Amino acid sequence: MKKTREIPYLFEDKPLFGLDIGHNTVRVMQLDAGKHKPRVLGYGEISFDSSFIEDGVIIRLEELAAIIQKLFKHSLVGDITTNRVAMSVPISRAFTRSVDFPKLSEKEILAAVQTEVEQYVPAAAESLYIDYSTVQSGKERWTTFIVAMPRRIVDSYMTLCRLLGIEPIIIQTSSGAGAHLFSLDTQGDLPSVLVDFGSDSADITVFDKNPIVSGTAECGGEDITKLIAKALGVNQREATIIKTKYGLSYSKKQKQIESALSTNLTTLVKEIQRSMRYYEERSKSKSAVAQVVIMGGGANMPGLADYLTSTLRIPVRAFDPTHFIEFGRLQPINTSERMSYVSAAGLSMLQAKEAF
Repeated sequence: MKKTREIPYLFEDKPLFGLDIGHNTVRVMQLDAGKHKPRVLGYGEISFDSSFIEDGVIIRLEELAAIIQKLFKHSLVGDITTNRVAMSVPISRAFTRSVDFPKLSEKEILAAVQTEVEQYVPAAAESLYIDYSTVQSGKERWTTFIVAMPRRIVDSYMTLCRLLGIEPIIIQTSSGAGAHLFSLDTQGDLPSVLVDFGSDSADITVFDKNPIVSGTAECGGEDITKLIAKALGVNQREATIIKTKYGLSYSKKQKQIESALSTNLTTLVKEIQRSMRYYEERSKSKSAVAQVVIMGGGANMPGLADYLTSTLRIPVRAFDPTHFIEFGRLQPINTSERMSYVSAAGLSMLQAKEAF
């Protein structure tokens, strides 16, 4: 979600840091764009009670602000040197739509976007913040990707920023943030399905130089942990260890785990396939999706990429953000936590010109 302005912004060279607010964890990261790889200036994470957020809206603002202040003061590796912030909202909390329009003036595009929102988004237009990006897809055709976010959610993020004394510059979807980092990948120019595993759901985006179509599936990390705990008769902590150590890979419990997760994984596979069909039917170049790239905290489950490769019959690989950033003298992120920083790193990569 971009801020709008009518006069030139005088401080566009100031950097941003990424603030990723999850189900019960906040992660921050600031990068310094270098000649070769972006260098990490600071990063960190802290947990909070999941009851602080309800339906995407931060309802216990002062308590969450106090916890984030604690992160800034005591839990950072390195430093956050700017107060300008980019934040993300899960796809599941936003409405997205990709539409082809003939070449229109800016005023005509605004009217067309408004009409699309009113027709297809199941919420009153006045209750939403609406943004869009447009790329040329033919001599006289333009593809417009529309994002609408509930004002209640965005406004709660704005209030949190005021409490923290930081300046909100941009809010975008978490998968859009991940796509910024994915663009550095050597295969980032191939049509790809990006699957960002959060705690509550998996955000799914077909990315071909720009977002084309997005969706969500109920296959979040917390759900997977609960299903494993129930199937194996263990507590949440033990289920988390089993998930991160064994997951879907070969073990004595493999069949039980696969059975416990079958419904969620089937839902995930169907949503990925639906997104692929949508893209391939609309693709002007008749390109096919070349790969599925999994990211986010839930993507580190062993055997997940192999399971999806076998089921989808298309290459599936995990995306490790630390391959595209360097830490210098800072302690690198723990291996088990690396993919959890995709959104925070991608947000920090945003340039000032992209923030408006």
